[in-house]
Amino acid sequence: MSEKEERLPDMTDHTVDEAVSADIAEPLGVITLRDARRRNPLSTTTMRAITAALRSFDDDPRVRVIVIRALGPAFSAGHDLGELVDRTLDDERAVFATCTELMRTVHEVRQPVIAEVAGMAFAAGCQLVATCDLAVAGRSARFSTPGVRIGLFCSTPMVALSRAIGRKRAMHMLLTGEPIGAETAADWGLLSGVVDDDELANSVRELALHIAGSSARTVSIGKQAFYRQVELDESAAYDEMGETMATNAMTCDAQEGMSAFLQKRKPVWTDS
Repeated sequence: MSEKEERLPDMTDHTVDEAVSADIAEPLGVITLRDARRRNPLSTTTMRAITAALRSFDDDPRVRVIVIRALGPAFSAGHDLGELVDRTLDDERAVFATCTELMRTVHEVRQPVIAEVAGMAFAAGCQLVATCDLAVAGRSARFSTPGVRIGLFCSTPMVALSRAIGRKRAMHMLLTGEPIGAETAADWGLLSGVVDDDELANSVRELALHIAGSSARTVSIGKQAFYRQVELDESAAYDEMGETMATNAMTCDAQEGMSAFLQKRKPVWTDS
């Protein structure tokens, strides 16, 4: 996204922090990283602001899908290293606890969270992309976990990265610190889509609106179920998801959707 902010139709402003804005363009909630001059570092203040915005959107029935995007030439260059030099151990722990809280919140909110990635996403920025439920990038985007080259191994980004792209590819990125391009990132599973740079914003909006057209209750059930089952062994996952589908089938929207399909009409969602 260019440094000059592109606005969505009917967007309602709500600035959370000078480096982060949270806006509603129904049915979307949009979080924008705004510190373009510094390549959108994930300072503790910024991470807390993103977490607060996510939780606010989680509580807002108008928001059915959340998009995280950024101004300038970078999605995020990672942690603010100035917060990690000449600090106490407790200070260091606080930074990474704040980061962990942000990543957990991405998965905990009921809405799908889509990363709209233009430019570089390095270190914790790459971690945020890997954590989001979906991630779409422009073709010029680059991804890296370069901490090893400055003496600080990307151990927390490793958690999300290894779960997104697998062990060997994650270790390659972590041990070399070398960036990979958007096409490679998509092939490895870090991204769900790659588009031309000038089509990125529209493509993400179309994807978000498509998802928003489904029942919010059903989407929420599905998102939470995905993360519950993915860490289980196959037998336990089938047991858990069998019960999930049975209870899902009893919801008003599931009954409405199945009835509409049988009656060859469009469903009318009540999000219940």
